[in-house]
Amino acid sequence: MIRAVGLDDAIIGVGQRCGDVNVIVYDSQKIVDILVERDGMDREEAWEYFEFNILGAYVGESTPMYLLPLTIEEIEEAFYD
Repeated sequence: MIRAVGLDDAIIGVGQRCGDVNVIVYDSQKIVDILVERDGMDREEAWEYFEFNILGAYVGESTPMYLLPLTIEEIEEAFYD
């Protein structure tokens, strides 16, 4: 499994899916918190950095998964409206 360097505190588990390799799962919000605290970014800058440089980096079938913790109501509002 591939780890994102310097972001171990944001690991929340292992993602499993039938027929796929297991991957490390990170909490996206925790990553942003780390970038704010460690690198001195503001939250908007940290989200932009995360989306482009971390979420947007494909490194093969073992690429980590990034979870955005949302309630069902938040999912419906964000993705189904």
